[in-house]
Amino acid sequence: MTIDGDYVAQVIAKRIAGDIVYSDDYGQALRKWREYFGVSQNEVAREMGVSTSVISDYEKGRRSPGAGFIKKFVTALIRIDERRGWRTVSQLAQVLGIPPGAVIDMAEFNAPVSVGELAGAVEGVVLAGKDNSKRIYGYTIVDSIRAILSLSGIQFMALFGSNPQRAIVFTASQTGRSPMVAVRASPIKPAAVILHGPGKNVDKLAVEIAKRDGVSLIVSLVSSAEELVSRLRSLAASNPTLHGV
Repeated sequence: MTIDGDYVAQVIAKRIAGDIVYSDDYGQALRKWREYFGVSQNEVAREMGVSTSVISDYEKGRRSPGAGFIKKFVTALIRIDERRGWRTVSQLAQVLGIPPGAVIDMAEFNAPVSVGELAGAVEGVVLAGKDNSKRIYGYTIVDSIRAILSLSGIQFMALFGSNPQRAIVFTASQTGRSPMVAVRASPIKPAAVILHGPGKNVDKLAVEIAKRDGVSLIVSLVSSAEELVSRLRSLAASNPTLHGV
């Protein structure tokens, strides 16, 4: 499995960290995930830059892990799995229904952005839902052809990440009709949809669907998908209260 922009690995890392945090026994949870990844105490200790006894102390409950330790622990497991060819992460992605292949990039914002700010960042023209009081907390960039051809309804909803108040960005879109039909069929609606590809030749039905569903529709006029990714990442980086996932 290809991990597009580390998106799948990042989502799974958060799921694991959350499982550890909400466990009644931190030590058992740490051990469970280490063993599930097939990693020894020595391996994870070396990856984290600590002694094996430190890992043992946490797993036996002699120490209580803080958020920093849990993040480093999970990151170590993910990095080790990456060197092994993503064996465990690939399995977890299938179990959790996380769509590989279609996702180009994904980020959550700590602070929201307005429709106008989002449109400005992607050299966009707002075709529906110009309300700047709407707040957007993240974005997901997908290849529209791969997404429409390969994603089930459940997998499509996985594109919303941890907050549905986000922008779903469709690249390689010819007219915008198919992406908006997919949005129309979804029980959860994004705050905004950005289309890249059709230029100003957006299908009238796509615009009508956006209006009916209360979705802000933006067409991005940047030259390439790579430029689109760069601009959205820069939007997050331009504000110290924002960060990509």
